[in-house]
Amino acid sequence: MLLKISIAMLAFAANSVLCRLALAEQQIDPMSFSLLRVCSGAMVLFLLYMLSTHKAKIEWSIKNGFFLALYIVAFSLAYLHIDAGVGALLLFGTVQLSMVSYGLCHGEKINLRRGVGLSIAILGLLILLLPGASAPPLGYAALMVLSGIGWAMYSIAGKKMHNPLASSLANFVVAIPFVVLVYLLFYTQSFINPKGMLLALLSGGLASSGAYVLWYAIVKKIDRVTASSVQLSVPCLAIIGGVLFISEPLSWRIILSAVIVLAGIGLVIWVSNKKEIPNKIEN
Repeated sequence: MLLKISIAMLAFAANSVLCRLALAEQQIDPMSFSLLRVCSGAMVLFLLYMLSTHKAKIEWSIKNGFFLALYIVAFSLAYLHIDAGVGALLLFGTVQLSMVSYGLCHGEKINLRRGVGLSIAILGLLILLLPGASAPPLGYAALMVLSGIGWAMYSIAGKKMHNPLASSLANFVVAIPFVVLVYLLFYTQSFINPKGMLLALLSGGLASSGAYVLWYAIVKKIDRVTASSVQLSVPCLAIIGGVLFISEPLSWRIILSAVIVLAGIGLVIWVSNKKEIPNKIEN
C-alpha cells in the first residue's frame, strides 16, 4: 500500500511541475493546457479499458466529472498569477480541511495521536511555504481554493466507485465538456507551442490518467483523514521537482520542512494501521 501511495503522490507532484514548466515558460495558455490534459487522460484511460481482460460496467457521474473539471481548470488558471509555494499551501490545505471535515461529519474520529500527526504535517507545510511568500492575489487564491475543493470531493467520491479504471474513464469523459465550455470563454487568449503541448499531454496521459486510477483504488481502502494527510507530501515533492527540473533553489529550511511533513504523515498512517489490525483479528 505504501508503494502505491508513493507512486500516486509522485504523479500528483509531477502534474504540478509539468504545469509550472509549461505556464512559467509561456509555452501554452492555462485553458489549452487543461483541455489537452483532460482529453489525453481520457484517451489513455480508454485504451487501458479496451485492453483490460475484465471490462467492468462504466459508472457515469456528472457530479464526479464536474469535480474533476473544477480541479483541473482552477488549478491551471490559479498558477498563472500565484506564488507556487502559497498556491500549494492553499490547494492541499483546502484538500486537508475539506476531507477531514467531511470525514468528521460522517462519523470518522481523530484521536490524540492522529491529531498530533496532522498538526506536525501542517506545521511542516507552514514552515516550508509561508516564510517570505508574498500574499497571492485574492481572485487567484480563490481559484486555488476551488481547485482544492474539487480534488477533495473527487477523492471522497472515489470511495463509492466499484471499479477504479471504469470510473476514472467515465469521469474524464464527462469532464471534457465542462473544460471545453471554459476553454471557449478564453479562446481568444489561447496559444500552444510544441513544448507546451508535450507537457500537457504528459500531464494528462501519464501523470493524471494512470495515477487517478491508482488513487481511486487506494482511497477505497483507507479512510478520509489518512487520504487527506498523505496528500500533504505533494507540495514537498513538487518543490523537490522544481529544484531538479526548474532550477529552483534548495535550502535547509526546505529539507527540514519536508522531513517534518513526512514524519507527521507517517504518524497518521502508523496509527491508522494499528487501528485496522485489531479489527482484522476480530473479524
